[in-house]
Amino acid sequence: MEMGSELSKTVATFIVQKILLDEVGLNYICATAERFFAVGAVLGSMVQTLIDQPSVRLLKHIIRCYLRLSDNPRAREALRQCLPEQLRDPNFTACLKDDMVARRWLTQLLMNVGHGGESAGLQQPPLPGQ
Repeated sequence: MEMGSELSKTVATFIVQKILLDEVGLNYICATAERFFAVGAVLGSMVQTLIDQPSVRLLKHIIRCYLRLSDNPRAREALRQCLPEQLRDPNFTACLKDDMVARRWLTQLLMNVGHGGESAGLQQPPLPGQ
């Protein structure tokens, strides 16, 4: 997942995302600390590469992977310590300004791990009619 073109990284991350979205896949990855931290380390490394080579599409899949990991109580606790700082940095996440779904996922992720969506400058927009 860490090597190759943006497209190959995006496809690899999408495959991990699909595994995580399945309950069996999430449970498998979160069953041992080694598996969880292996996935977390690769995702964190990919976030680091996005500093120099931004990709909204890849960032969106990475956020979705982290969000799904946060559905597992043990993983959620670990993410409180190892979630990349960049995901809480409004300058880094500003590229998501036009992607409402990714912004919602990031806000939910930050709330799940106890960081609150406001720290990334991602307050939820009001719903239509409010």
